[in-house]
Amino acid sequence: MNWKKIFGFMVIALCIVVSLSGCAESSDVNDGEANNDVDALTPVTLMLDWTPNTNHTGVYVALAKGYYEEAGLDVDILQPAEDGTEMAVATGQAEFGVSFQEVLASALAADEPLPITAVAAVIDHNTSTLISLKESNITSFKDLENATYASWGALAELAVVRQCMEIQGGDFDTVNVVPAPGVDAIGLLQGGDVDAVWVYEAWELPMFDLAGLEYNAIRFRDVAPELDYYTPVLIAGNQFLEEQPDVAKAFLAATSKGYQFAAENPAEAADILCEAAPELNEELVDKSQEIISPLYQDDAPYWGYIDEARWQTFNDWFYDQGLISREIGAEGYTNDYLPQ
Repeated sequence: MNWKKIFGFMVIALCIVVSLSGCAESSDVNDGEANNDVDALTPVTLMLDWTPNTNHTGVYVALAKGYYEEAGLDVDILQPAEDGTEMAVATGQAEFGVSFQEVLASALAADEPLPITAVAAVIDHNTSTLISLKESNITSFKDLENATYASWGALAELAVVRQCMEIQGGDFDTVNVVPAPGVDAIGLLQGGDVDAVWVYEAWELPMFDLAGLEYNAIRFRDVAPELDYYTPVLIAGNQFLEEQPDVAKAFLAATSKGYQFAAENPAEAADILCEAAPELNEELVDKSQEIISPLYQDDAPYWGYIDEARWQTFNDWFYDQGLISREIGAEGYTNDYLPQ
């Protein structure tokens, strides 16, 4: 073999090596970009207040539709911690949680206040409702006189019932208050020993409808405007909000899209929730979603918005009832992280 042929083979071999090296380098870069895309997603944990239900639909929609991923987030949804969602958020076990204004008020007014803040209203108005079977003839809170009311044992519960009774001319001291075992409102009322119980309009009322039961339902907020408090709300830890405001805004922007979708597409949103939580009754979820979808934003200027006057009115009432030890006024909420 002459030198020209040897040189030619060397050039060809060199070209092949360079080409293969370039391909390998290109492959590494592409793999790196893919890995970086996954690694770049910021992990965020949301802790629920209870098992999945239509209060949470917007979150599951945002997860299923990829809104969180588009926002650069890897969101994990957890069931409530043993010591409560509020404590988990306060201690950094979760960045966000689902809570309630009355619970938050107690947490903020404690001797050692929890460092948490409400950052969005999940539902614009309070859907708390007194329900009784039609045969009980309880059409007003005054009709609770001498009746038996099953209490869930929540801090504000009996004060709320008393307030509504007083406004409508009833005497709360005549009510026979008994503890409510479990969460089965239908079972309690059909058992015959209970006349009325507190439920939430969008979840329990469809249960009664599906069971073919006739009932009377009275919203608390229709009787006493000060009881139109925010329940549920999304909360976040103060340190997280201070250190990672962009992550908080990204999460709430994606969550807002989820709730907006659920508001506009209740049937598809119900399917998404059932797929995420197959243990749920699909017919119940469909009916519940039809009721709650228009209530997410309702008459608020945008989803998640918390009105300062309403927030403070309830906190002031809560203090006046002796349920918290200090006035907190408008403390405990912000709209600053919401998309507007």
